[in-house]
Amino acid sequence: MSHHVCANAVKIAQLITAESGKPVKWARIEVTRAVSTFQWAAEEARRWSGHLQRLDTDAGSTGRLALVRRAPRGPILGIAPFNFPLNLMAHKVAPALAVGAPIIVKPAPAAPLSSLVLGELLAETALLHGSWSVLTVTNDRASDMVRDPRLPVVSFTGSVPVGWSIKEMVPRKHVTLELGGNAAVVVCQDWDDEDKHRYAAERIARFSMYQAGQSCISVQRVYVHEVHYASMRKHIVEAVLALGTGAPTEDNTDVGSLIDERAALRVAQWIDDAVAGGANVLTGGMRSGTTVEPTVIEDTPAGARVLDDEIFGPVVVLCSTSSDRESFDRVNVSRFGLQAGVFTADLHTDFRASQLLNVGRVIIGDVPSYRADQMPYGGVKDSGTGKEGVRSAMDDLTDERVLVLTGIDMQ
Repeated sequence: MSHHVCANAVKIAQLITAESGKPVKWARIEVTRAVSTFQWAAEEARRWSGHLQRLDTDAGSTGRLALVRRAPRGPILGIAPFNFPLNLMAHKVAPALAVGAPIIVKPAPAAPLSSLVLGELLAETALLHGSWSVLTVTNDRASDMVRDPRLPVVSFTGSVPVGWSIKEMVPRKHVTLELGGNAAVVVCQDWDDEDKHRYAAERIARFSMYQAGQSCISVQRVYVHEVHYASMRKHIVEAVLALGTGAPTEDNTDVGSLIDERAALRVAQWIDDAVAGGANVLTGGMRSGTTVEPTVIEDTPAGARVLDDEIFGPVVVLCSTSSDRESFDRVNVSRFGLQAGVFTADLHTDFRASQLLNVGRVIIGDVPSYRADQMPYGGVKDSGTGKEGVRSAMDDLTDERVLVLTGIDMQ
């Protein structure tokens, strides 16, 4: 990476931290991922050539050959949230540029500056005029853009109610929705020694609390086989207490603040409601301004919002189960289905989890917070419709066009 690019990366990471409160260690990772997202798109654009299909295998199609290519559905409206203000914008812009589709992106009003910096960088390139635009408007004005017939494609990442309202608002448009989740982890019966427990606990602690839990694939629910519950509970609490809290500009800060005080108040209220219903807070639970302490809860009653809804805060709920099958069933009770993580060392359990869990992806041997930017990404149920991930998004933003050639000698 050149000195110029490195200098830009440092400044942009600092900007992400300044506007969103994201710890700078996570902001740096986000910048690196955004760079990779554009690199993947550039590589995929080189391979974006379509394919040939022989038709002369039918008696009535002698001498015919089909060229199957993909063409943009039309100009795109991309709407991105505040929690990954750079990389989620890259996931809108990079695939659109790769397929030649003009795109207007609307960043979240709470964190628009990263998108504007991305726009400045794109303005230094040789991209065609009008191939991209960054438009900072309030959320209520965005409805006019969603309805605008000149934008036949809407790619939205954000909250569940807003996402489905867009789908209902413009049923004839092509709409991709990347919505919420309350991601679950399953610790299986075969995950059966102390070192494995420590590893799983550290991953659960880190990725339930990173970015103050403001990620749709943050660990929120943990289902542990009863034979390992006491050990896992101990190690998870220890790992959560070991996380660094404080100013997001400090390198040793793992858990920062929420985006605003309203979000923090909501998270604190959900914790209080769970406790009122009989839940036990093992650590954390207190709020100060926009900051909520990293919180671990157990004995949570059925119907509690910390279990059923997306908390989008630094909270993880522990549950003991009598079997792996019970754990899988309880994961599926959720109205969300984005990703799940399964800690198992058994190959048969790997495939059984993939078969039984009604989610977009199952991550074996790790938490559901893993995302590679080139792989298909998207969920089922209330987690949305359609797929991102560079190549998947390129497919989603286009449709097939077929050219049939006649009189071709293919002997």
